[in-house]
Amino acid sequence: MSTSLLLWGMVFGSVGLGFFIYGKKQEAIVPLICGLVLMILPYFISNTIPLVVIGVALIAIPYFVRI
Repeated sequence: MSTSLLLWGMVFGSVGLGFFIYGKKQEAIVPLICGLVLMILPYFISNTIPLVVIGVALIAIPYFVRI
């Protein structure tokens, strides 16, 4: 495990926790699901570049998808 992978995982996990809390309080399903996926994502991806690409895409989804 590299340092960059660990730091990116911590960043995406923190953003995911924020999305999860926001989605739960506002009863919005899209940020809630994206937050859960962002928190779980670093456990399953062991390469830095795909982690960053998927993480940034998941962060952008709640801004473009409003349900």
